[in-house]
Amino acid sequence: MSLGGTGGTGGAVDGLMVSVSGIRGRVGGAFTPEVVARYAAAFGAWSLTQGISRQVVVGRDSRVSGAMFHRIVVGTLQLVGCDVIDIGLTTTPGCQLAVEHHHAAGGLMLSASHNPIEWNALKLIGSSGLFLQEGEGLAMRALVETGILYATWDRIGTVIVDADAADRHIEAVLAIPYLDVPAIRARGFKVALDCVRGAGATIMPMLLERLGCEVIGINMEPDGRFPREPEPIPAHLGDLERLVRDSGADVGLAVDPDVDRLALVSDAGKAIGEDYTLALAAKVVLKHRKGPVVTNLSTSALIDDVARGAGVESVRAPVGEVNVAVRMRELRSPIGGEGNGGVILPEVHLGRDAPIGAALLLQLMVEENRPLSAIAASLPTYVIVKDKLDRPNASLEEVYTALRTTFPDAKVDTQDGLRLTWPDRWVHVRPSGTEPIVRVIAEARDEIAARELVRRSREPLDALSR
Repeated sequence: MSLGGTGGTGGAVDGLMVSVSGIRGRVGGAFTPEVVARYAAAFGAWSLTQGISRQVVVGRDSRVSGAMFHRIVVGTLQLVGCDVIDIGLTTTPGCQLAVEHHHAAGGLMLSASHNPIEWNALKLIGSSGLFLQEGEGLAMRALVETGILYATWDRIGTVIVDADAADRHIEAVLAIPYLDVPAIRARGFKVALDCVRGAGATIMPMLLERLGCEVIGINMEPDGRFPREPEPIPAHLGDLERLVRDSGADVGLAVDPDVDRLALVSDAGKAIGEDYTLALAAKVVLKHRKGPVVTNLSTSALIDDVARGAGVESVRAPVGEVNVAVRMRELRSPIGGEGNGGVILPEVHLGRDAPIGAALLLQLMVEENRPLSAIAASLPTYVIVKDKLDRPNASLEEVYTALRTTFPDAKVDTQDGLRLTWPDRWVHVRPSGTEPIVRVIAEARDEIAARELVRRSREPLDALSR
């Protein structure tokens, strides 16, 4: 009996968002049990062809639909002959670490990350613990198209429950060589924590308590019923800002539902922006390890300033966690990540990891011996403006050519769309990999300059759309 279906090489397929590293969509809409089963079967069959192991790790975040889809994924993997290591309710970095720990062929994580409550997604993790790279994703999706044979009764896979993934994750963070756990514990930081009723409740309080922190939490029930928009950007963190002010906390920490992104609220009760997370993490790591810092093309210039201050190079990669992680591996980078609050520390693993970000932030506060508000104020100030518009039918190369003509004095990067850079500002124009839109992101020293850069960069796009 075969398992067929439709898929794509990227972008939206009948409302389903398909990318190299997985699929996502609205539950009851494009994201159906049948679709999840097709992709889980294709991933399981592809994993078996790698000759590494029969084992595949499966985890989920707290989304309401997660438990149901989790059962479908486990059963489907068994039916194509995979042995499942079930880690249950977990975080995306925890799932990545479990793949590495078990030397598994790969992992499937059910999480739509920061997407709204009606969404879910299937994230595809390779044997390295990284999300699938482009060639791997294409090979796996080819099996969605061609169909898959189920295993016979005597080849059906087994299921093993692994309840220790969170404990191993915590131990890996505490084992960071330059993390001075006794010194952090001695400070007794008061930490306000917002887990948005996501999987953060399975690890963040325990880690912070191991670090001697007094934790004051909100939205700690991991039931997936998000009380606010789940993306941890300043506009969504008003309750955490008030909690920090009212409690006199030293810092506020907010994570997204699958805990690969960390946002910060300073002791002044103000969300300082997710771009500061990576910059501050790099600031402490580069005191102990030297090497290039890697981030994506849409991340703030803050990271360039921190790298320059430490006497190291900053390197840009195309947007996407796996692109940053692969470049870090190539360059032996000691720290990297993305400006959305995603910190990657290869001494633990090559994936965005909010618990790592939180530990590094506390270490920085110990080493600098001053409040987070003062540390953040010591960094340059930038303003990022983000815009998007429908993707025109014409080739974007015409747009890129027009922009290079309009801005002949800019430094040009064409790895991922077009990024134009000057000493005090930059703009990045690129097609989205998951939506039929073009993103225009600009950063400058003030909002007026950033908005003007977005406006001028939109002009050739608007002209094509007419």
